[in-house]
Amino acid sequence: QVQLVESGGGLVQAGGSLRLSCAASRRTSSTLIMGWFRQAPGKEREFVAAITWSVGYTVYADSVKGRFTISRDNAKNTVYLQMNTLKPEDTALYYCAAKERAGSLRADYDYWGQGTQVTVST
Repeated sequence: QVQLVESGGGLVQAGGSLRLSCAASRRTSSTLIMGWFRQAPGKEREFVAAITWSVGYTVYADSVKGRFTISRDNAKNTVYLQMNTLKPEDTALYYCAAKERAGSLRADYDYWGQGTQVTVST
């Protein structure tokens, strides 16, 4: 199966920035879509952003649009999430995900990383 390892999380003050990385290995040749999700304590996991591996088409949740940017590095099999102008409500465990079939970029992912914690203080 595809292995996904997130990194780059941490503690940052409101208004600051972080860049999350997701390194993928094994069976990435058939991966079509990479995405980021997040889950805050006591809340359900929510979609954040996604990118198609082939053409780089991106979609974002309304809550992060204009502040977050998802990108990919083909040579490194790595996906990034640049997070700017962070807000306390962005605090969550962020998960990288991979999808090996066409369809919605917001749901039905096949593989998940273990998550990296992002905490935004006031």
